[in-house]
Amino acid sequence: MALARLGACCRSLLLDSSKAAFYGSVQPAWIISCVGAKRHLLPEDVVKLQNFQQKKLAVAHLLNGTEGNFIQLFSQKLQRNELILRDELKLLLHLCQTAEDVAVARDAIHRYHSENHNLVYGEFKFGPLFMRLCYELGLEDLAAATITDMRLKGFFHDATSFNIAIDMLFTKGQYESALEVLRIMRSQCVPFNKDTLTLACGTCYKLNTAESYKICLALVEERQSKENVIPRRAYCFAIALALHQNDIAKAQSMFSQVMNTEGRVCQNLKDYRIVILTKSGAIIDAVSVLSASLLPKSPSLVKKLEFSQEVVDLLRLQSEGQPSMMNVEKIVTQLVRASQVTQQSLDEMLCYTPAGKQTPIIQRRSRRTLKPLQSTLLSE
Repeated sequence: MALARLGACCRSLLLDSSKAAFYGSVQPAWIISCVGAKRHLLPEDVVKLQNFQQKKLAVAHLLNGTEGNFIQLFSQKLQRNELILRDELKLLLHLCQTAEDVAVARDAIHRYHSENHNLVYGEFKFGPLFMRLCYELGLEDLAAATITDMRLKGFFHDATSFNIAIDMLFTKGQYESALEVLRIMRSQCVPFNKDTLTLACGTCYKLNTAESYKICLALVEERQSKENVIPRRAYCFAIALALHQNDIAKAQSMFSQVMNTEGRVCQNLKDYRIVILTKSGAIIDAVSVLSASLLPKSPSLVKKLEFSQEVVDLLRLQSEGQPSMMNVEKIVTQLVRASQVTQQSLDEMLCYTPAGKQTPIIQRRSRRTLKPLQSTLLSE
């Protein structure tokens, strides 16, 4: 009963706009500790970690001073085998601040799933919420164990949950575990989207094994056969992996399929074009590409193409003792003087955190009163 009263209290507070006005004004330690996290492959508009943290702050503020500890009350409810309500579980996931709290939440998820096997289409998705909670607290092992738990089959029924879990594991360098999550995702028939393909190719690239190369090619070819759009970044990972596996012909083939080279990924493609030409022995062609990119007298506002020192060094190495050696040294010297050679490695260029889309905030108003509508802080 105490838990039900606490949940009802919180729901009533969430509808009080004056209580929610503090939004973003408090910065507890568990929020501050997340600043400066490692780079990941998914943009913030997919991970939505900041939005999740703001909602946690809101819920924590609204429950401040409420009698009883919600986590303890929930744990007692689990011990009594009482029914888990959707709003209570939602609230629980926004109040967890420690690994111990998340363990209680995981047990609650097991109970909730066992009581609600037939999930209605369009129902609130708890999967992304739980994954964001694990992401915030650095619980990648728990996240992987939970999403691959066969007893929870169907609970994580959306691509976003799997993508966040894979991205979390990728960030921590746990590529084998990330690949296992991909396998579970496929076995449970959760459709791969463009983010999934990028994460999959990135994971295979990091593993850099014959097996991961086969998986990467199979995923790319499968998507090609269905005439689905392949993200340029996924292509870049696949091309880089093909080069690491010394499959120059396949790297060239995939490179030729990338039609649009606009945006930041274009930098990676230009570098890999030089690598492909260099490794295939076309040194003169590589020099021609570099010469065409040299813009010593361009206006300061014109963005100059930069090439990695790693690529330049490879070209120099391959041209040693050849007639083109002098031309290579000349063009490299010109690029350096034009500040078109960067110390950033190809791996660093590939494994960056994308900016994501900037979604404008649109405030909905009542057609009758023309006043702003108040939406729940716990919406997904």
